[in-house]
Amino acid sequence: MKTRIFGGTVVTEQGVFRKDILIGDGRILKTAETIDENDPDAAGAEEINAAGKLILPGAVDIHTHMDLDVGIARAIDDFYSGTVAAACGGTTAIVDHMAFGPKGCSPWHQVKEYHRLADGNAVVDYGFHGVLQSADSAALDDMAEIARTEGITSFKVYMTYDGRLDDLELMRVLERAGKEHILICAHCENHGIVTFFREKFVREGKTETRWHPVSRPAEAEAEAVSRLLALARAAGEAPVYIVHLSSRRGLEEFRRAKKAGQEHIGAETCPQYLLLDEKLYNDPQEGLKAVMAPPLRRQADRDALWQALAENETDTVATDHCPFTFAGQKQQGAEDFTKCPSGAPGVEERLILLYSEGVVKGRITLPQMVKYACTNPARVAGLYPRKGTVETGADADLVLLDPEKEWTMTTGRLHGKADYTCYEGMKIRGAVERVILRGKTIVLNGNYIGTRGDGLYLRRGTSSLA
Repeated sequence: MKTRIFGGTVVTEQGVFRKDILIGDGRILKTAETIDENDPDAAGAEEINAAGKLILPGAVDIHTHMDLDVGIARAIDDFYSGTVAAACGGTTAIVDHMAFGPKGCSPWHQVKEYHRLADGNAVVDYGFHGVLQSADSAALDDMAEIARTEGITSFKVYMTYDGRLDDLELMRVLERAGKEHILICAHCENHGIVTFFREKFVREGKTETRWHPVSRPAEAEAEAVSRLLALARAAGEAPVYIVHLSSRRGLEEFRRAKKAGQEHIGAETCPQYLLLDEKLYNDPQEGLKAVMAPPLRRQADRDALWQALAENETDTVATDHCPFTFAGQKQQGAEDFTKCPSGAPGVEERLILLYSEGVVKGRITLPQMVKYACTNPARVAGLYPRKGTVETGADADLVLLDPEKEWTMTTGRLHGKADYTCYEGMKIRGAVERVILRGKTIVLNGNYIGTRGDGLYLRRGTSSLA
């Protein structure tokens, strides 16, 4: 069955165009200024009138944590509820970061576990980032084999937490990743700085949420970003991708490496670091909602990150979607912020926040929004041009957005299992009206109408950064 979408305004990273779209067999068959009902290619096609609507590529979120087990709690969204939320927000593909497995396990352990969690449950297309907990020869051989056989062409390393890798281990990983064209995603925080302050504050009884951002200062991020980039350079310019960049100081280290000509490096930020700041932590209850790592920063950090997007210096905007319940799970940290599970929801909010707070307020352009939320994530993930664009041959993943509708963001309007949103009460302009996944409408007027298991597993190609 073919579908003709007419009368709308198509937005790509190249610009804004008046175009019609013909789709069939799950792909975009044709785009043209006009495809009318007399076009022989469109004979018998279903019709969707998109007059007054923006038509975007389906958004791609390459940093989610569905069903994440963090030891003290498990994320409340599984691969069904979390991807329903993603779909309702205009995201048609995710690449999920795996949790750590049992100590000493092979990287294959979590690959198998995540297929068990996601296969037959996800409602948008999905892939995985592998996770490395060690850097012995067996683990590195497994990394290479997983990339070849599973299409998992990116792996995450942590520079803090119990599963962190030290510099020697990172060098081993980076050298092998460079040879295999595997992208290494990194959580960049200096473990010594973070551990020192967390232990100090607990000893001193400084356990209210207002101490959370002080315990993970921007210096911790900046040092780790600088060190990661230096290690990647020493390993022969290995491909690295800095996840959830949150601070001006961290951004300055990334800029310095780019200015020096270092290649194969990329960075993402997230809506929370663009729109929220550390003043939220002054409320001992509301602050629990925003306990995440890295923490929210200051206005100067937000301004710097918006400027980097406006000047095309960073690569993507992802979410780090990692939701817990405020009434239950987050209350574990009510008396001690170090016991609060770290993370917040965001997979449904991302695209419309970038439009309402970014495009409408003149911080970024429409093509930039598409670049950061759709096209560049697909490139970084090794999914382009199948995903992230509106062009002939691409998957027919499309979002029809009403650019004028005004509404207020509240938890009750969202679709994930979290009992809060960090953006409660925010006035929004623009609304996702229809979402199409490989030619099938799965969201209509804010309602999910698809089927559990609609999502396909994505075997990914080589990252554009690798």
